[in-house]
Amino acid sequence: MTESVGPTPTIAESHIETHAHTAFGLTDVLLLAMAAIWGINFVVVKYATHIFSPVAFTGLRVVTAAVFLLIAAFGRGRSTPGGAESLRTRMLGSVIRRADVVRLLLLGALGNGLYQLFFVHGVARTRAGNASLIVGAAPAFIALVARARGLERAKLTTLLGIGLSVAGVALVIVGSARPTSGETTLLGSLLVFFGVLCWTLYTILLQPYTKRIDVIRLSAVTMVGGAVPLLLASIPALIATDWSRIGIGGWLALLYSSVISMGVAYIFWYRGLRILGPTRTAVYSNLQPIVALLVAWAFLGENPTIFQGVGAATIIAGVFLTRA
Repeated sequence: MTESVGPTPTIAESHIETHAHTAFGLTDVLLLAMAAIWGINFVVVKYATHIFSPVAFTGLRVVTAAVFLLIAAFGRGRSTPGGAESLRTRMLGSVIRRADVVRLLLLGALGNGLYQLFFVHGVARTRAGNASLIVGAAPAFIALVARARGLERAKLTTLLGIGLSVAGVALVIVGSARPTSGETTLLGSLLVFFGVLCWTLYTILLQPYTKRIDVIRLSAVTMVGGAVPLLLASIPALIATDWSRIGIGGWLALLYSSVISMGVAYIFWYRGLRILGPTRTAVYSNLQPIVALLVAWAFLGENPTIFQGVGAATIIAGVFLTRA
């Protein structure tokens, strides 16, 4: 038997987590908020890449998110009684062994480094709605890999919910508006798809750590893992940036896309992985296209169609069936 290295849950915590598996609760509300934040982020990133180069923006947003999460983790550690050594240990999550830190940094390079490169470059080269639809298919990949690895046994209602969600995404894709004249979207869509594959692997491999490591500290370590290589890769683009042309809109976009989207929303995501598991957490990603399409319609002029409306309803039905 493997030695337990995580904190023993209290009776109240165990009750909360058990109850969360069977009832719609706080975790679900936070995951709905996460889906809304990430849906809006597609439009924010599309806007920001007209101001920053994709490479510079990717490096800045991940580094900013890493700093935010490190500050949050440090503040959380300071609020817990203990000496300087215990504080330093708690900064790494209290229960993270040295080998775990290395693995989490490597996972961060995959999920917060490589994925973000694919994502930002992809969104810059396709429509925000198209990108959100491709990301909306991620739960199907995550559910399939989770089942293949024996992490979860999906019930019939869960499988039906996944099927409805995927069907809804397909309907939205079929009914999505055609690209505008002169706009190339294939390369961008492929880049976003490769990013989804990175995110799928990252989610599955990270899930066991969410059971024994505080989500804020886990977020901080993995975000640093993505920030270091991205910062190095983005140095030439940052040097070439004309900072006088950024403006308040560009800085607000960076703030939202880093602190809100990669900081706050990631904490919600990790909580979902710990309490609901990868499949039920990931299915909330299917709500992103609905939010993204509405926001892109309002701010980018990407007109939705009747197919997208039907697909959105199907996606919502799939989410609730998966949580049944």
